[in-house]
Amino acid sequence: MTWGFVVAWLKFIHVGGIALWSAGLLALPFLYRQRRGLEDDALHRLHAFTRFLYVKLVSPGAFVAIASGTALILMQGTYQNWFSAKLVGVAVLTGIHIFSGLVILRIFERNGHYPTARFMVIVPLTLTVVCTILALVLGKPRLQWPQGLQAFFAPGALSEMVGPFIAGWI
Repeated sequence: MTWGFVVAWLKFIHVGGIALWSAGLLALPFLYRQRRGLEDDALHRLHAFTRFLYVKLVSPGAFVAIASGTALILMQGTYQNWFSAKLVGVAVLTGIHIFSGLVILRIFERNGHYPTARFMVIVPLTLTVVCTILALVLGKPRLQWPQGLQAFFAPGALSEMVGPFIAGWI
């Protein structure tokens, strides 16, 4: 098996994980909106389906996307500004994922509800983040970080920042 073949398969797996993760994060708020007014068996079915979607599909999709993306980083050594911006987008998507899990914990309580305002913020935000990540990956624009952020996003900057904190552990 050649190196290029492995990279191609990893990219295929990565894109599939991202597609599953993104689609799930966009679908979940629509499920949350269905919570209003449900009781008993209908509420239990919606809760079970929502948890299944989050735990069995969306979260593994996120794990596959991040794990395969990390492997691709190590194999290809991509250290360009567009890629750093993409990682910021992935961090935001991860925050949305965590927030979504917290919503599931609260929305199905006895008096749980999902406000329309939250729905009107999270769906466009998620769509914007996903589209921004796609635009960065497909367009690979030449970005320049502001002067204050250039050192922060430089290759090896993380090891310099955390080095003093983990010096005795590694």
